[in-house]
Amino acid sequence: MMPLAGRGGVNFAEYLLEDASGSDEAVLDAQGSGNYTELRTLVAQQCAALGALGLSPGSPVAIVGPNGLGWVAAYLAVLASGMVAVPVPSTLTSAEVTARLAWIRASAAFLGDRESRQLSSLSGSVLPLRIDPNRLDAPPDLRFADVAADCDAVYAFTSGTTGQPRAVRHTHANLRANTESILQYLELTSAERVLVVLPFSYVFGASILHTHLRVGATLVIQQNTAFPQSIVERLTSEHCTGFAGVPSTFHVLLRNSTFARRLLPDLRTIQQAGGKLAPVLLRELVAAQPQARVFVMYGQTEATARLSYLPPRDLEAKLGSIGRGIPGVSLRVVDPAGESVAPGEVGEIWARGRNISPGYLDDPAESGRRMPQGELHTGDLATVDSDGYIFIVDRQEDFIKTWGFRVASQDVESAAIHLPDLVAVAAVGVPDDAAGERIELVAVMRSGASLTAEDVIRHCQAVLSKHMVPARVRFVSRLPLNANGKVAKAEVRTFCLRREEDAGQSGAMATGVDVGSQR
Repeated sequence: MMPLAGRGGVNFAEYLLEDASGSDEAVLDAQGSGNYTELRTLVAQQCAALGALGLSPGSPVAIVGPNGLGWVAAYLAVLASGMVAVPVPSTLTSAEVTARLAWIRASAAFLGDRESRQLSSLSGSVLPLRIDPNRLDAPPDLRFADVAADCDAVYAFTSGTTGQPRAVRHTHANLRANTESILQYLELTSAERVLVVLPFSYVFGASILHTHLRVGATLVIQQNTAFPQSIVERLTSEHCTGFAGVPSTFHVLLRNSTFARRLLPDLRTIQQAGGKLAPVLLRELVAAQPQARVFVMYGQTEATARLSYLPPRDLEAKLGSIGRGIPGVSLRVVDPAGESVAPGEVGEIWARGRNISPGYLDDPAESGRRMPQGELHTGDLATVDSDGYIFIVDRQEDFIKTWGFRVASQDVESAAIHLPDLVAVAAVGVPDDAAGERIELVAVMRSGASLTAEDVIRHCQAVLSKHMVPARVRFVSRLPLNANGKVAKAEVRTFCLRREEDAGQSGAMATGVDVGSQR
């Protein structure tokens, strides 16, 4: 692969920090803030710590801890040193973290304070994410390792919503290509102040980090997201201009906080990705903050982050669409033979571009199946209209086969969430002797609401075909989310099966149950 053109060098950390100097605030977290000069100093110090370990170029180095200035410095130091950064969600159990580090053969790990205590028996070299404020004024001596554009820079774990997570290889070229594409359509500047609630260990969160560092903007870290109102207060107090979230983020903001009733005049850009947000909620989001541009986006870990976006001006005319390919990415919707489908027909989304990963770590068979000849087979089924706008129908594995029909779980969810007293819903198929699979809906109610299962079913009967109406509705206090904030459908199905066993086939409904979560 030829070296990338333009400024910033091939090393992705050098590209991100090319103009990162001065007193402009870079990261604001719970411990305080650091400007770009201080960030460069911290990166240089962590590079020196890595160098003292005597690791070889290309060695995998894990980063396990919460978002913050220390996390950012460690991540950039690994990249600058020519090693491979392996972000690991800090919400995983100690056993899961240990297993992932062993599997990728991590040569060293940066750990947060809590993670250091929990992983005290971890073998290998351990470095702290903690910041020493007395060393922030040391003169930086930051150097960047020479790397080829196609060298691995990051091993990014998939979310695991559809099975066991895999480690996706992201090269320096992949990361730069995707960052440049996103910046072309978001048009970010150094004046941005983005509130970060997504973990940097998630590719969506990482893309927020990359794009805002590149333009010299400020990242405001919000670690506690258990109370959605705290997000609204932080957006206000820090005069944040940007915000990004997955569907579960906007569910609680719109229906369990003052976000929909409190104008935030500083907020200019809202990014939504990580799954489909129901059209009714998208309309609520636009109405809540009419001064902000809302970008609906679509991506995958295998695509480094983003694959498509819907321009804000097209949101109403193409409501429910993920738009078209981002700059530098071509998307097609194809039939099983790989031929483009006609408008309105359902096919799988295939993607090609410089941001597409070269494959999974140590899994050539799956890499060849999912990314043959550099074209990503996403596994997402969609339609395309006559203007080339793509509309996702569902994940292949989330379709429900009931009474001889194939039902998209997202269609059931979009219908149910029209009830304003529902905050979040998940539709799954459960084995059934008569139907093959019956549809069950697991739902979270707004605080103080008094809906019944019968209320939800009657609403669905009024707006859905008979075979799409949930056979059962189970109320829970929260849906199970993975480390990235996405609903874990496999856990929802398991929950429904267990409730069925507990009820002894009696048809009893679950009320106020806590499904459980990795968060």
